[in-house]
Formats: sequence, structure tokens, C-alpha cells
Amino acid sequence: MDIIQLIAADTKINPAQINQVVTLINDGNTIPFIARYRKEATGNLDEVEIRLIRDQYDYMTELEERKKVILSTIEEQGKLTDELREKITSTIKKQVLEDLYLPYKPKKRTRATIAKEMGLEPLAELMRDQKEYSEWLQEYLKSADEETTETEVRQRARDIIAEWISEDAEIKEKIRDICWANGKIKTEVQSDYKDQKTKFEIYYDYSEPIKQIPAHRYLAVRRGEEESVLKLRFDFPEESIIEMISEKWINRQDSQSEDLKLAVEDSYQRLLSPSIEVEIRVMLKTKADEDSIKVFSDNLKNLLLAPLGGSKMIMGIDPGFKSGSKWVVVDETGKFHGKGVIYPVPPQNQIEQAKKDLSEALKKYPCKYICIGNGTASREIMSFIKQFLAEKGFSTIQPVIVNESGASVYSASDIAREEFPELDVSFRGSISIARRFQDPLAELVKIDPKAIGVGQYQHDVNQKKLKNSLDEVVESCVNYVGVNLNTASVSLLSYVSGMNKTLAKNVVDHRNENGAFKERNELINVKRFGPKSFQQAAGFLRIQGGSNPLDQSAVHPENYPIVLKMADDIAIPVSDLIRNEQKLNEINISKYQTEEAGMLTLKDIIDELKKPGRDPRGIFVGAKLEDAITKIEDLEAGMELEGTVTNLTNFGAFVDVGVHHDGLVHLSEMSDRFIKEPSEICSVGDIVKVKVINVDIARKRIGLSMKSQQGPSKKGESTKKGRKHSKKETAEKRHPGLTGKIDVDLDRLAEKFKGL
Repeated sequence: MDIIQLIAADTKINPAQINQVVTLINDGNTIPFIARYRKEATGNLDEVEIRLIRDQYDYMTELEERKKVILSTIEEQGKLTDELREKITSTIKKQVLEDLYLPYKPKKRTRATIAKEMGLEPLAELMRDQKEYSEWLQEYLKSADEETTETEVRQRARDIIAEWISEDAEIKEKIRDICWANGKIKTEVQSDYKDQKTKFEIYYDYSEPIKQIPAHRYLAVRRGEEESVLKLRFDFPEESIIEMISEKWINRQDSQSEDLKLAVEDSYQRLLSPSIEVEIRVMLKTKADEDSIKVFSDNLKNLLLAPLGGSKMIMGIDPGFKSGSKWVVVDETGKFHGKGVIYPVPPQNQIEQAKKDLSEALKKYPCKYICIGNGTASREIMSFIKQFLAEKGFSTIQPVIVNESGASVYSASDIAREEFPELDVSFRGSISIARRFQDPLAELVKIDPKAIGVGQYQHDVNQKKLKNSLDEVVESCVNYVGVNLNTASVSLLSYVSGMNKTLAKNVVDHRNENGAFKERNELINVKRFGPKSFQQAAGFLRIQGGSNPLDQSAVHPENYPIVLKMADDIAIPVSDLIRNEQKLNEINISKYQTEEAGMLTLKDIIDELKKPGRDPRGIFVGAKLEDAITKIEDLEAGMELEGTVTNLTNFGAFVDVGVHHDGLVHLSEMSDRFIKEPSEICSVGDIVKVKVINVDIARKRIGLSMKSQQGPSKKGESTKKGRKHSKKETAEKRHPGLTGKIDVDLDRLAEKFKGL
């Protein structure tokens, strides 16, 4: 069975579709481009399915290359039989392949190789076959050194058998299955920490079946072991494993089987058990990495696609106590205009001066929102701002709390220094806070996703895999929303399909030197922007008010002739066809089918012409925080509050209720019904109602519950926008290229993807 057929059997996707995806990827097409503009070729596969095919194909390709190396190596040794060749060529798992190769793999000097060098392999074969070996043994002892004893010789022969058993691929696979199904992971505290309280206290005496331990718990106990707080061991069902090995290797129970029994026990205890433990650790770590990376990726996607504040003049404030609160003003395009520092809270308490400074700033800059970072002093500054706005009559200005995670990372970055070389890092942070309210996606792409802080044990997982996954999430979100070619930063453009940082910088440099792009075709004049880059990127780049009205839409330039033909056939200009739903509904799209553009593409074109360049994200609505609750000491059990989900993990959701420390809604407190994971209930950015169930001021821990609250009782019934969604509506909110929930205007998105 070839690779395509193997992938089809595993994914249940049609082989023809898989073959098309592989061909398109090998031809240099990006996944967002394939999913959006090659629907006919792939049979309308989404980004998730396309990535699955790519990953499976890469895995199987690597496997086939490894098979070639192994077959060649064994053949050079003169040990490649037809049976072994068949086993190697037919395997579809890397682990099984390495098990088959193990007996032929060049080894370091072992106890078995020493025994073989002593000429004891024939004795080992006699023991293995349960044949009489006393005569052979006596002959060997006659020619051996005087110090050599019968006990030593038999032991060394058993060393050879033990290695043979440990290299039995069938046995290893069975042991691996038994240990995974019936083994337990156990931890206990190291003696040095026995009487101390640590973050690993719940694991001081802990046991759980291997197959049941969730990602966050395994990563926690693993970290505890690395920090020498915990002892971690695995408890495998030794008796049943030895019995299983014996059934294969011992033919009968008699006097000739005693050495073989000892060899079986030695093989398991000395060779197989440690080896299997290493494999189980790797399997658990791999699974934990995959689960944790998925959680991080889902959280990041929801954060990137958070509702917009919109193109409005904003005042951003990075709050602080002793060092003051730095404020800046940015206009509708995010351009910096003014800055200052106020000290309205302890220890300075310069309230009147702060009011005067802000009054002057707001008269000069007509801001619509004052965005306050949710860090230190945020609630105190929020309280002051509310009082100030009411007192001074700024009734049209709305103060909001904005998640500032990663703002400090941006402030000190090369990107920030290039944008604002004359500003102090703290003012750059205020700008980031204001801009991320206007457009979270455009601002957050400037920050390393790992610095945003929406993962679990993110520093413990495979960093390369984490980076690749997060980069793909950002790429998917950027291309899903689309990018304004004339305002986008280098950071944002670099994630557009077919582009990288170098090409993005060339685009911005060209824009700075020659002015705004008037049409997409001008991209060809950008340095190194060739036909392939144009093909991949053009559909995701928008030009507002350009010379070609189609450039504001997601219609790809390769399909412009189709739109021109539609307009000609009904005798109106293209500009009059756009947003003209009556005329667009009258078009019989079947007459415009071509080999490249089928009904799926044509439906996309019509939907896009009805509402070109629309943004699928919703409009920001913040949580209502209690004015009287500003610090953890203000919380009491039984309080019912509204807050914003800031992070989702496998064990629960963290919620910001406005006291500088996020509270935890444990998985068991998220719903009155049974749920497997928090994402069934809510997502990062959701506004939820919670009840305080416990407060540990000393440890800064807040326990919350969402049971019987008005907050989301199941995923898709979020109060994020002050409305509830049915399951049907939730399904309509799923973008074909992204897994999980995206909060958008339902009617607009349903219209956009109608008929897909």
C-alpha cells in the first residue's frame, strides 16, 4: 500500500483529495491559499484537514526513508531474510520499525557481547532451545581459565538470551501495550522537602493509571522531579509480563528450563523494564506536549480573533503606583500623537493635577475610549478615571480594562524600538495597550506568541513544535481576516500567505517610497515579489479606495475575468455590481464554471461581492467589574461577579474579576453537567459570570465556580456580546480553516459562508 492509500485509510479522506493536497503543497502553495482558493481541487477540505494530510505525509515519507536505510544496513550484514524484509516494509509505525532493527543495530559493548566474545553463543542457543548442554559446558570449562566457574559461564550465556529476548519486537510491542493499559505512575516527596509546603504538595503521595493521567498533571510531576522535589516511578504489572514472555520463550517446564526462566526474569528487570519506562516517559511527554500545544493554540486563536474596539482615537494607560501611570493617545490608524504621566494613586496621590492633565489631553484629542492595562494599579486607575469622567462631563468616553499580557515584551523589542525610537519603553507599552484594543490581531502579531501567556506549562513542552503550531495559528488567523495592504505593519504582512519578513519589509519600504498602493497588481513592482508570491498573497491583501473596486474584496485576481464577464452580461460596471445583492442573486453562476473555477469558487465570489472586505470579528463589549472590588482582600466566598476568561488549560479556566490576580474555575466547577474539557464551556476572551467559593490571600489564590451561573452553561452560549447562541449558531461560527469558536457577527458570517 502506498503512502497516499495509507493516509486515506487513517484519515478517512478520499485518496484523490489527498493526492491533490500533496501535489499543491509540493508545488509551493500555502495551506491558507489551498483552503481558500483551491476548493475544487481538494474537494473543499479545510485547513485542519489539509494540515493533517501534510503532517501524515511528512511522517510516512520519513518512515519510508528510514526503512531504506535499515534494509540496506541489514542486507550489508547478510542477515536480511524475506520474512524480515516483509515485516520492515509493511510496518507503518516508527517505533515498531526501530524494534525490528534493534537486533541488527550496531551496539556498544554489553554483557551479551562480552559473552559472545568468550564463545558462549552456542551454549546460549542450547539453553534457548531447552536442550541438554552439560557435555558442551564441561568441554568449554576444560579449555577455559582456571578461575572460570560453571556458574559464571551459565550466567554469561543467560546474558546473551536476555538480550535476545529484549530485542524481540513482538514481545516489546506486547509489553508496551500491557504497561500502558495497566501500569501506574507514582510520586512521593524527596526527604528534604517532606515537611515543606511547595507547589507540588498535592503530589507528595500520588498515584494514577498511566493511560489516564492528563497532560497538565504529567508535566507537573515531571517538573517536580526535575526540581528534585518529587521522586517519580512507574509501577508495571511484572508478574503478568514475565508470564507473557515465558509463554513464548519457554516450551516446557523441566530441568532444562531453569536457566531460561532466569534469563526471562533478568531480561525484563535489567533490560526491558528500564527501556519500556523510557518509552512510556517519551509517550507521555509527547502526548502531554500535543495536548498542551493544542490548548495554547486554541487560546491564542481566540485571543487573536477577539472583538475589535475599532478605528477610533484611543487613550492608552499603562497603570502604576510609585512610577506613575503613563498615558498616550493614538488616532484611528494607530498613529502616536501625545503622551504624559499622571500620579492619582498612592503614594503620590496627585489627584487634582492628574485631572487637569487628562482634561487638557482629552480636549485636544477627542478620544472615544480610555484603555487601561490590567496590571498593577489597574483597578485603582479605573476607579479614578470613572470618577474623573463623571466629574468633568466626558460622558461619551468609555473606560475599559485591556489585557496587557506581552505588552512589556513588545516595549523592549526591536520592532518597538524601530517604531518609536524616541519613546521610553513604558510609553511604548501604553501604545500597545491602546492599539490592541483597536485591533488585537494587528498588534499581537508583533509579540512572540509564547509571551502572551495563554498556555499551560508552555516552557515544559517541545519548543520547536510549540513555535511551529503557534506560527500556523497566527498565519491562519491573519489570512482568515485579511490585511489592509496600505496600513499593515511588517509584522502583520509577514504572516500573509506567500510572504515572509523580508518580503513584508520590501512591501512596506516600497509603500513608504512610492505612496499607497492603488491596485494589487502594483505588488509585482516590489523587490523580490514574483508571480508565485503574488498568486499566494494577493487574495488576502485588501486595498480600500483603490483604482480597482475588486481589490477591496477577497476575490482573487485570477478570478477577476469571471466578475468582469458577469458585469458585462448584465450590462453594469463592476463597481455597481459590488454590494448589489439583487443583481448578484439574479446571476446564474453555473454558466461561468471553468475547469479551475467550479461552483464552490463561484459561490465564494458572489458572497464576497455582496459584502466585500468585511471583517468577521465582532465588536468589543467588556465585562462589568464591581467598583467596590479592586483587590483580593475585597473578595468573599459567595460573591457573584462578572469577569473575562484570560486563559484556558486542561484543568480549568482562569478568569479576571478585576483584583490583579486571576481566579481559577476548576474543571469540576465549570458546569452542572459532566464535561471533559473547559473548551466545551468557554474560550479565552469570553465574559462569564462566576461565584467566589474560596480565597487564599496568603497564596494569592482565588477559587471560582460557574455552576448554576448565568455565564456559559455550554459552549456556544457565551455572554461575550450580551447575547446567547444556539448550537446551530455556534456551528455557523466555525471557520472552515480553524478549529474552535470564533466570536463574530453571526448573520454576516453565515452569509459569507452560505453554501459551502
